[in-house]
Amino acid sequence: MSYHIYGIGNALVDKEFEVGDEFFAKAGIEKGMMTLIDEHQLATMLDTLNTDYGLKKRACGGSAANTIIGASYFGARTFYTCNVANDESGDFYIADLQAAGVDTNMGARRDEGVTGRCLVMVTPDAERTMNTYLGITSELHENHIHEDALAASEYVYIEGYLVTSDASRAAAVRVRELARQHGVKVAMTFSDPAMVQFFKEGLLEMLGDGVDLLFCNEQEAMLLAGSDDLDSAIDYLKQHAAAFAVTLGSQGALAFDGTTLHRIAPHSVTAVDSNGAGDMFAGAFLYAITHGHDFAAAGRLASAASAQVVSQFGPRLNAGQHAPLKKHLQD
Repeated sequence: MSYHIYGIGNALVDKEFEVGDEFFAKAGIEKGMMTLIDEHQLATMLDTLNTDYGLKKRACGGSAANTIIGASYFGARTFYTCNVANDESGDFYIADLQAAGVDTNMGARRDEGVTGRCLVMVTPDAERTMNTYLGITSELHENHIHEDALAASEYVYIEGYLVTSDASRAAAVRVRELARQHGVKVAMTFSDPAMVQFFKEGLLEMLGDGVDLLFCNEQEAMLLAGSDDLDSAIDYLKQHAAAFAVTLGSQGALAFDGTTLHRIAPHSVTAVDSNGAGDMFAGAFLYAITHGHDFAAAGRLASAASAQVVSQFGPRLNAGQHAPLKKHLQD
């Protein structure tokens, strides 16, 4: 079996809630950012959210998982390396992955522990704020890598959130090294501005001598470059990536194919939930370029798909929503 994309990232069961801004002020949470929490904080906050707001949606998540599942629903053959525990949440996670057609290193034999959770809080302005308990996913090690599946892939896709754990960062670096050994192209995402703000040196370690394709948003690009000028940030990205895509929110995106910088038009939608937009952009983009399309076409599909994600609740589209979007691959 050969794969278009081999992903590695955190495995988190997403629990989504609709909240008001007053919740963040009361709980002392920074809006719009991803914050790591411990198991006690998870239990306390989950109790409050369930009581006061009610669970809106549950799904297997993690930044790279959303990307890989999106690519799979478009028609890519995919593999996902992660770490979940031998608990109910782990069972749910693996079943959700397999239902999306994604192969994985995780089977029935899994370590004891607690599967990671991500509390996703969405406000009326559609902004998402995340509090994450990594659980066993912080123990994602090099021995979880499936080298045969990696070697049989066209791209590996590395999640930026892996930078927060020494073990998972080492696993991410090893995936990049193995990809180079096997002639597999390397794609990476920064995942969240907080990763660049607080773990910049670790991300540079993961980037190593450069990647083939980098995904980030405007804020992340400028934070990495240490500049408030996007043009300067783009020049800086060229030192670390042969090609890249920079999302610009309601302004669309930029995609550099190594020669040409393509401006990707936005799709005007009423935003409901921004969670998963960047993940879907990467998944659609990777699907397109692994199926013979150029960066301009990949950008059109990615822009349309991510716009549809933000227009509904949850980090991903339903399986049947993907095929109609392929019309955007045509001029």
